[in-house]
Amino acid sequence: MFRVIENRMIVPNIHLLEIEAPAVASEVRPGQFVILRVNEDGERIPVSIADWDREKGTIMTTILTIGGTTGDLAKVPAGADIPTVVGPLGNATAIDMFGTVLCIGGCYGIGSIYPIARALKEKGNRVITAIEARSSYLFYWEDKLEKVSDRIIHITRDGTKGFRGHVGRILEIMKASSETIDRIIINGCTFLMKRGTDASRPFGIKTIVSLNPIMIDGTGMCGVCRVTVGSNTKFACVDGPDFDGHQVDWQELLQRRKTYVREEAVAFRTSRCEEHRTKP
Repeated sequence: MFRVIENRMIVPNIHLLEIEAPAVASEVRPGQFVILRVNEDGERIPVSIADWDREKGTIMTTILTIGGTTGDLAKVPAGADIPTVVGPLGNATAIDMFGTVLCIGGCYGIGSIYPIARALKEKGNRVITAIEARSSYLFYWEDKLEKVSDRIIHITRDGTKGFRGHVGRILEIMKASSETIDRIIINGCTFLMKRGTDASRPFGIKTIVSLNPIMIDGTGMCGVCRVTVGSNTKFACVDGPDFDGHQVDWQELLQRRKTYVREEAVAFRTSRCEEHRTKP
C-alpha cells in the first residue's frame, strides 16, 4: 500500500497529489509517469509525475478530475492508502544543451512540464516557459516555474492574464520579441499538443510532445496505448511518452481518445460523496 501524504485541489478540477513511493522517487526522471489505482478492483490510470523528493521518498502528480476514477482519486484523504503506484514508467525526456528551449504546459501539463524545465535549466539552456489556460484563475505553480525559467509567458483564452488566445499564437509571440527557439517541448491535453505542433511545423522547430493515449498495462503488454508516429505503430508506454510532434498522426490519436468519453462523462456526473448516496 502507498500512503497519500497530501491531496488538495489547487485550481478548479486539478488536484495536487503527493504519494509516499520511495522506490519510484529514487529512480524517477523528468518526463516519466506512474500507473495508479484507487482501490483493489479499480481502473489503472497513467498520470505524469510533476515533482519528487528523493529524501522523503515521495512523488507529486497534478491530476485533472475528468472521469469516475480521477474523481475517486481526488477524494482520497491525506493519510489514506492506495494499492497501486507502478513506476517510474516510460522514457525520460531527452535533456541536453539545445540552446533556447520553449516549454509549453497547459492544464495538468503545467505541473508535468516543471521538472523538464528545471532539468533543462540545470543543463545550461535558456528556458522560456509558456503556460496556457482558459482564464487566469486556472494557473498554478507559477512561483516554481519562475525559479527555473528565464521568462514566463501566460496565454489565456479570455485575456485575463498575458496574451489573449490559444497556444497556436506562441510562435507569433516569440517572433514579436525576436526570440529564436531551438526546441519546443509540450505537456498537456491532446488538443494543446496538436495546436502547438501545428504552430511550430512551418518553422521546422523540433517539437517534442508527451502523448497521453488510453492506457491499461503501462509496460508494453496490452497494446491499448498504440499510436502512429511517422507511419509506424508505437506504444506510448514503452516507446514514449515523448515523440516528435510533427510525426504524430493526430487525427487517429484524437479519435482513439474519444473511445470512452461517454462512460467517463456518465461516471463523473453521477458520482457523489458516499454520505449522500441513497440506499436502494
